[in-house]
Amino acid sequence: MWKGTSSSSPPASPTQTKIPSVSKPNYRLKNQGKRIAQIVKLKPERVEEYKECHAKVWPEVLKQIKECNIEDYSIFHDPETSILFASFKYVGYNYAGDMEKMRDNPKVQEWWRMTDEMQESMVPGAKSSHDGEPAWWKGVQEVFYCP
Repeated sequence: MWKGTSSSSPPASPTQTKIPSVSKPNYRLKNQGKRIAQIVKLKPERVEEYKECHAKVWPEVLKQIKECNIEDYSIFHDPETSILFASFKYVGYNYAGDMEKMRDNPKVQEWWRMTDEMQESMVPGAKSSHDGEPAWWKGVQEVFYCP
């Protein structure tokens, strides 16, 4: 007999053993994401300034991007056409709501005022990034993807 065990009661039979109930997990699966791409023109005389400010994006702006469920965000520049190409993955469940949160952030608004001055929208009637409709950056359609 092992020390500390009592032989006064027999072991429980399999039908008497209580199995804890299993509840459904309390989590939400991560959205696999929707890839989004956009373009805007960069004013040729502002290229270096634009690159400099994006080399040191404000922490508040980066934090808001993450909090709005945006991942894998990149901006590319084509010097021949002055086009900026942005690509990111949205992994949230309420794109319109997350973009509204982004627009409501005062630091993001300040960032957009600064960067909009360096750009020319390709969307007729667009006034600024903050206005939202019509969008400042022009959405482009994905025609091929190879994961």
